[in-house]
Amino acid sequence: MTRRRSGERELKARLLEYQLPDGWRVLVDRTDADNEALSLRIADPEDWWFHVRGMPGSHVVLKAREDAEPTREVLKRAAGIAAYHSKAREGGTMAASCTRIRDVSKPRGSPLGTVQIRRETVVRVRPSLGESPGTSRERK
Repeated sequence: MTRRRSGERELKARLLEYQLPDGWRVLVDRTDADNEALSLRIADPEDWWFHVRGMPGSHVVLKAREDAEPTREVLKRAAGIAAYHSKAREGGTMAASCTRIRDVSKPRGSPLGTVQIRRETVVRVRPSLGESPGTSRERK
């Protein structure tokens, strides 16, 4: 039997989850404390991590699958979700960092929710909620 701390259970309830085609799952946090928990405790080392470069925003995790590697389109959709959940949401095309969770760490003494990454790939995307990179959504 796996035992969970009650704080972890409560935190998972605060995460947003998106379903992408072919069974890919994306998790998004809502606060600095959630950023840290999602990136450093909840995500697995093989999961993919996304964040818009140079702007405050949510940490986004694409859950890894044992049976497949994500395509470039799946990675771009997850990066688009990171762009959507950032302060630059209305800014058009932007750069998002992408790396494996194993390359995300917390600098000693840094503020809550702050991480550093290694081996990033930069993906240029428009903010979206997981739609195909070529599709556009109506704005209200």
